[in-house]
Amino acid sequence: MEQYKQEFIGFMVDSQVLKFGDFTLKSGRKSPFFMNAGAYVTGAQLRRLGEYYARAIHEHYGLDFDVLFGPAYKGIPLSVATTMAISELYGKEIRYCSNRKEVKDHGDTGILLGSKLKDGDRVVIIEDVTTSGKSIEETFPIIKAQADVEIKGLMVSLNRMERGLESEKSALEEIQNKYGFEANAIVTMADVVEYLYDKPYKGKIYIDDILKQSIDAYYEQYGAK
Repeated sequence: MEQYKQEFIGFMVDSQVLKFGDFTLKSGRKSPFFMNAGAYVTGAQLRRLGEYYARAIHEHYGLDFDVLFGPAYKGIPLSVATTMAISELYGKEIRYCSNRKEVKDHGDTGILLGSKLKDGDRVVIIEDVTTSGKSIEETFPIIKAQADVEIKGLMVSLNRMERGLESEKSALEEIQNKYGFEANAIVTMADVVEYLYDKPYKGKIYIDDILKQSIDAYYEQYGAK
């Protein structure tokens, strides 16, 4: 596993973004782990988060694109932090763009924040986590309605590796099949388990045998095939 991925897993734990225990998800599923990107709240955390996203985007999509689109609301700070990180790490100027939940009819009118989208723009979408693909279902037509753009792919922070709502495939695979663009994550839950299971992180075992059994049972029931 790449060094930045190991560091990112530790970063999620340190930031209390990734937690282990008993959680009920929006889907109603009972999960032994939970990821909440809303827990990244400080300047230092957002700076580091942007750098991890930038490295993953560079690895999967290169830098041959024009716009980083972050769907409202959580995608807004992600797109800002990551465009800054791409500039600092790679010297490449990428524009950021996000949508508003409501169309603004005065001042800076329209549904977009940040850069406007132009015909021919190559776009990468950035999100925190995708469990069902519902947000992309809302975002895709918004982007396509603005201009004739090419969507190069989607980047999320964590691939939960559970099946989506429409098939036995993962939500990221469903998105790839439905919309025809790549969907990737900085890390997968398999990476998390590999890094933390029965290995101390800063002196603490986060995934012991009992939790590992709970995670295995969860994937037996809900894991993508």
